[in-house]
Amino acid sequence: MVNTTEPGNIGAAARAMKNMMLSQLYLVSPSNYPSAVATARASGADDVLSKALICTTLEEALEGVSLVIGASARQRNIKWRQLDVIETCNEIQTSFLSNERDVAVVFGTENSGLTNEELDLCSILMTIPGNPKYFSLNVASAVQVFAYQNFVTNVEGKFDNAPKDTATFDDLNSFYKHLEQVLEHISYFDSKKPKSLLMRRLRRLFGRSIPEKEEVAILRGILNKINPYKP
Repeated sequence: MVNTTEPGNIGAAARAMKNMMLSQLYLVSPSNYPSAVATARASGADDVLSKALICTTLEEALEGVSLVIGASARQRNIKWRQLDVIETCNEIQTSFLSNERDVAVVFGTENSGLTNEELDLCSILMTIPGNPKYFSLNVASAVQVFAYQNFVTNVEGKFDNAPKDTATFDDLNSFYKHLEQVLEHISYFDSKKPKSLLMRRLRRLFGRSIPEKEEVAILRGILNKINPYKP
């Protein structure tokens, strides 16, 4: 964070970082810091604040870093390589996994963001898309948006939504035969509903849902109440 003027934003950024498993905070010439306001806004992320490194210049903060990304809400006259926040986090993942490089994401001052001279030190300009008629994202909020996107892009442990015990081909084929028998039993098929076309659509319908064995068993239990299956 470069030339941050409001210490509360530093604390809020630290809180956002800790929530999203980031811990290395660099502060370039911050105003009114250290500050009780920053500590209060950190709301328990005191360890991120206590380990924050205070630097005099951005060049000092970037020593040893391989990939530098500058956050900016607007495009400048000179065309830097520009990515949105999702593309940026994908780039970070690619860079880290392939080379294990240190990456820095630089956020500018509240009033004007990063200067062109500061962006000269960056390889990528990162933007956070928003309302084109009104876009005034607080710097701590920008840190939160980036930190969240970086978390969901780069951190393991996503939800496991895979079916636990997927129905086999035999399970589904028997179900479709059972279903066809029931539909015949209730005289559902007629000339306006060709059996082959309807069954093909039903197969597609259930196939898209990737049902589990237990779910197919429930459906067949319902069908049995209408017409028991006769292989």
